[in-house]
Amino acid sequence: MVSVECRSTVGRLSKATPSTRSLNKPRQARDSEATKAQILNAAEEEFARHGLSGARMDAIAAGTGVTKAMIYYYFENKEGLYQAVLQRPAHELLDALKQLPLDELAPEQALEMLVKGAIAHEVAHPYQQMILFQEASQNRGKYFAQADWQAPFAYLLKILERGMVDGTFRAVDPWLTAINIAGVCNFYFTTYDNVKHIAPDWDFRNPAMVERHTQEAIAFILAAVKQQK
Repeated sequence: MVSVECRSTVGRLSKATPSTRSLNKPRQARDSEATKAQILNAAEEEFARHGLSGARMDAIAAGTGVTKAMIYYYFENKEGLYQAVLQRPAHELLDALKQLPLDELAPEQALEMLVKGAIAHEVAHPYQQMILFQEASQNRGKYFAQADWQAPFAYLLKILERGMVDGTFRAVDPWLTAINIAGVCNFYFTTYDNVKHIAPDWDFRNPAMVERHTQEAIAFILAAVKQQK
């Protein structure tokens, strides 16, 4: 026969179980997101160096400290992981742009703010440009087309079109101008490993140098698009 004390103890445990589980769920979700972020960070470097075809899941697992089985659990296969790596910076850039009051600013100020944000995004994703180069070289943009990079460009196109309508900017081809602006922002980072040998005394990744690049890029872009008086 079960004693009253035992039944009481079992009752307390059974009542505590649901609340304990509910407390564990947020923690498990946080742990899951942290693990996925670690995998993506390691995968970015591996894909930047070798592209999709040359990247090795063993190397990604070693760089992350998790098993390959765990990587497959979250991303199914190497292509799924590669697509997530391409998509993450696009989503993060879009989220950052959504936080900016671009529509509330005059076109010139909005363009300046967007350029600052784009360069800060490049700093936060040092492997991004090399991954995009590998994607163009190996896959001719097959997986890039599946990432939502059009949405961030839409913000820039809207600013350029607003500026042309109110006379702030001269008449330009919005898409070609947007591509040229992206080049001004990105080329500094894309060619780092080459340019550092041309100007060996310059530390291009130093925050002060990045700030100089940011200001020069803004001045250069605004001079190119502003209406001449």
